[in-house]
Amino acid sequence: MDIDARGPRFGAAVTTVVLAVVLITGSAWLLAWQTLAFALGAAGGVGRSPYGLLFRTAVRPRLGPPTEFEAPEPPRFAQAVGLVFAGLGLVGYAFGPEWLGLAATGAALAAAFLNAAFGYCLGCEMYLLVRRATVRAE
Repeated sequence: MDIDARGPRFGAAVTTVVLAVVLITGSAWLLAWQTLAFALGAAGGVGRSPYGLLFRTAVRPRLGPPTEFEAPEPPRFAQAVGLVFAGLGLVGYAFGPEWLGLAATGAALAAAFLNAAFGYCLGCEMYLLVRRATVRAE
């Protein structure tokens, strides 16, 4: 079943703020929270992530009906990509080297910002490229 396209974009906006605060403060705890949010989104889909639940319960009821839908698989893949980068960042902040934390968190922030500000989901595009490559290989 397709999902309201505004939900992943809302989640990306919240993620952008969280990751920006992580870069400003260097908080491994806050990055651990974001890593958990990515893990839940990758495992259960964006609707089951904390930001997806917030969108569904607090934001969507205040909006008009959705006019744009998308397949759930690309945003779910994007959550998995975010999980990898947030996990690398967490390792960097918690155990070193610090540059790994900064670089991985910055990369995740850039991808989240692209989705939040412009509706361009980098992880979703990666998903489509992988799908095309695997379909042709079969």
